[in-house]
Amino acid sequence: MLPTELSSLEKERYSRHLMLPQVGIEGQRKLKGAKVLCLGAGGLGSPALLYLAAAGIGTLGLMDDDEVALSNLQRQVLFKTSQIREGKVAAASQSLQELNPEIELIPIAERLTALNALEIVKDYDIVIDGSDNFTTRYLTNDACFFLKKPLVYGAIFQFEGQLSVFAPHLGGPCFRCLLPTPPDAGSVPSCNEAGVIGVLPGMIGTMQATEAVKLALGIGESALGRLIHYDALRMKFRELQLKPSPQCRLCGEHPEITSLITETEPTCPMDSSIESITATELRELIQQEQGLDGELIDVREEPEYLAGHISESKLMPLSRFGEEFTQLDASKKYYIHCAAGIRSMKAIEFLQTQGFTQLVNISDGYKGW
Repeated sequence: MLPTELSSLEKERYSRHLMLPQVGIEGQRKLKGAKVLCLGAGGLGSPALLYLAAAGIGTLGLMDDDEVALSNLQRQVLFKTSQIREGKVAAASQSLQELNPEIELIPIAERLTALNALEIVKDYDIVIDGSDNFTTRYLTNDACFFLKKPLVYGAIFQFEGQLSVFAPHLGGPCFRCLLPTPPDAGSVPSCNEAGVIGVLPGMIGTMQATEAVKLALGIGESALGRLIHYDALRMKFRELQLKPSPQCRLCGEHPEITSLITETEPTCPMDSSIESITATELRELIQQEQGLDGELIDVREEPEYLAGHISESKLMPLSRFGEEFTQLDASKKYYIHCAAGIRSMKAIEFLQTQGFTQLVNISDGYKGW
């Protein structure tokens, strides 16, 4: 049953929608009755939430357990400088309520887990994946599969983005059909490590909102069964056809996954022969009277280094490591770190092949520092 008639103020607010024969009064009432959950209020969630609120989606759930940081503002357009260190859900709710007081906002300031996913997702018609990690993506996908909810997927990296709709109950594939298991640790750098052009999530997030609106209205052709790739540098789109995989562990012919599981990203195997210390232990060594008994090498990329680094460290990016390692002396000791201990292990493994033996990995990297 559609919600009550639109008020005179709502008719004025949504007047440009009402002019569209594909929307009209009945369509706008469908939007008013729709419930959309946005997982993540960051780069993708910001534009998606703004446009869904403006479109008149009657109930918007926004879920995020993070706080607003200065580095977010380059792309997360929901937030203002004055909101730094505020919880994202509270800050976003304030902005969205000011944009459209006619809608209901449900703030959820927590992280999606295998314990709460089904209980949260069940109350919504459509789910938008604005997450930035594979653990949440798999949980979201699986919860939507079990509850038969369409999932609007989006992902971004540097200058490129992806979009699709996953909904096996509508005849399409699920996320596991595209990517059965998480990629190896360190093989897909995060935006924190690789960067992202600020306008890119605006494009992909807006496309996600478009898909959600179309699904709520029941109009047009959705991205179901298609993976749309956007290259911002070349302003080009390309499209890949996706089909349900008969071998899919979740929605295939012989499913192995019958309840929610926490699919974590594989950890980088640590060679037990390599000495490893934490950033806290490194700090203690540096603060000793005699100081560090070796040289500290930072193998992150230059933008990461410029954003913040340990003053005693020397920058030698992993991307150029094969060329620059010749500056090092194989007879000396080196403490090597990256953001979280994965790229530094790769650098150490390479140096071992070059005859270096006095190598120490900082297991939790600059994040631990």
